[in-house]
Amino acid sequence: MIEKLFKLSENKTNVRTEVVAGITTFMTMAYILAVNPSLLSASGMDATAVLIATCLASFVGTMAMALLANYPFALAPGMGLNAYFAYTVCVGMGYDWRVALMAVFIEGLIFIVLSLTSVREAIFNAIPSNLKKGVSAGIGLFIAFIGLQNAHLVVNNDSTLVSYVDFAGNFHTEGICAILALIGLLLIAVLYVKQVKGAILIGIVATWILGMICEAAGLYVVTPDAGFYSLYPTFGLTDFSAIGKTFGQCFSADYSNVSVANFIVVIFAFLFVDMFDTIGTLIGVATKADMLDKEEKLPRIKMALLADAIATSAGAVFGTSTTTTFVESSAGVGAGARTGLASVVTGFLFLIAIFFAPIFTAIPGFATAPALLFVGFLMVSAILKVDFEDIAEAFPAYLCMTAMPLLYSISEGIAIGVISYVVVNLCCGKAKKITPLMYVLAVVFVCKYIFL
Repeated sequence: MIEKLFKLSENKTNVRTEVVAGITTFMTMAYILAVNPSLLSASGMDATAVLIATCLASFVGTMAMALLANYPFALAPGMGLNAYFAYTVCVGMGYDWRVALMAVFIEGLIFIVLSLTSVREAIFNAIPSNLKKGVSAGIGLFIAFIGLQNAHLVVNNDSTLVSYVDFAGNFHTEGICAILALIGLLLIAVLYVKQVKGAILIGIVATWILGMICEAAGLYVVTPDAGFYSLYPTFGLTDFSAIGKTFGQCFSADYSNVSVANFIVVIFAFLFVDMFDTIGTLIGVATKADMLDKEEKLPRIKMALLADAIATSAGAVFGTSTTTTFVESSAGVGAGARTGLASVVTGFLFLIAIFFAPIFTAIPGFATAPALLFVGFLMVSAILKVDFEDIAEAFPAYLCMTAMPLLYSISEGIAIGVISYVVVNLCCGKAKKITPLMYVLAVVFVCKYIFL
C-alpha cells in the first residue's frame, strides 16, 4: 500500500530512507514549537494555545502536502510572517490578534482560488531556468546564515553588523555552543562522505548529546536571562484545554476600529510574502532534489500550492499566523527524502509533539545548526548549473542569490532577481525571451517597494 501511495520505487527511495529523512526534517524545524508561541504571545495570544495550534497547523499542512502532492516538503507557521503578525499588525498597528487571524484566513482562501486557477503555477513556471538555479543557491546561503546564527558562530556587531563569537569572553554560553556546532558540522560532513545513512540526523542528535554532557561537566552554563537554557528535556504533558483560547477566534473578531484600507494592506502583505516565500522554497528544494522536469517545471505543483493554501486557512482557524512550506525541508531532501512518506513522518511527529512538547522544544539551536549549514552547502551547488557565459542570465541569478541571506528574505531575493532579469535583458535587446508574466511580476515587485 505504501509503495502504491507514494511510488517509492519510481522515486528511487525506500521506507527507511524516507522515515529517517522525515525525522531529520522535523528535528531541524522543531525550533518553531518554541519560537512561534514566544513571538505570537506578544500580540496577547496564549502561548500554550499557540503551541498546540502550531502543531496542528503543521500536521494538517504537511499531511496535505504528502497526500495531495506526494512531495517531501513540510509546512509550519513561517518565520518573519509571525513577527509581522505580532509586532507590525498587532503591536504596531494596534489591531486585535483575532483581526490578524482573520486576515491570514482570508489570505489562505485567496491562495486556494489562485492555486485552483493555476495562477501560482504559472508564476512558478514563468521564472527562467537560470534564475531558478540562483533561487536554489540563494536559499542555500540563506539557511546557512540561519545556521551560523543558531550556532552562535555569527553574532551582532555595531561596526560591521555581524561578527564571529567571542569564544574566550563568552565561552560557557555562546562559545561552547559554537564549538559544539562546528564539531557537529564536521561529523555530518565525514559521515556524508562515507555515505552513512541518516548522517544529518546523527549529527543533530550527537551534537545535542555532547551539549548535555558539557552541561553536566560545567562547560555549558545555563543562563536563562541570556537565552541559554538547560539542554535536558523535561517530561510533562500539555494543557490541551488551552486550544479553546484561539480555536475559531478569527470568526469572533471586532472590526469596529478596523480601517478597510489598512486591513486590505495587511492581507496583501501576508499574501505577497507567503506566495513568494513558498514559490522560492519549492524552487530551491525541488531543484536540489532533481524534481523539476526537462522544461524546469515541477510536476503536481498545483497540488503542492493547494496544500500550502489549505494549511494557511486551517492554521488561522487553529490560532496561528501564516503556515507555509519550510525551507528546512531541504534537510530532509539532503537526507534522501523524495516522496510524501517523509512528510507523513514529519507531520505525525508534529502531532505527537502536542503531547510531549517540552521534550521537543529542548532541542537547542546549535544542535540543528550543523544540519542547516551542511544542507546549505548541498543547495548552493546549484549555482554551478547557471550559464555564466550569458551575463544577462547569470547576473540576475547572482543578485537573487546574494540578496536572500543579506536581506534575510527569500521573497526579497526573488523580487530583486525578477526585476534585474527583466531590466537587464530588456536593455540588452533580449526582450523576446522575457515572458509577459515576467513583465507583470517585475511591475508588481516595483509597486510593492513603492507602496508597501
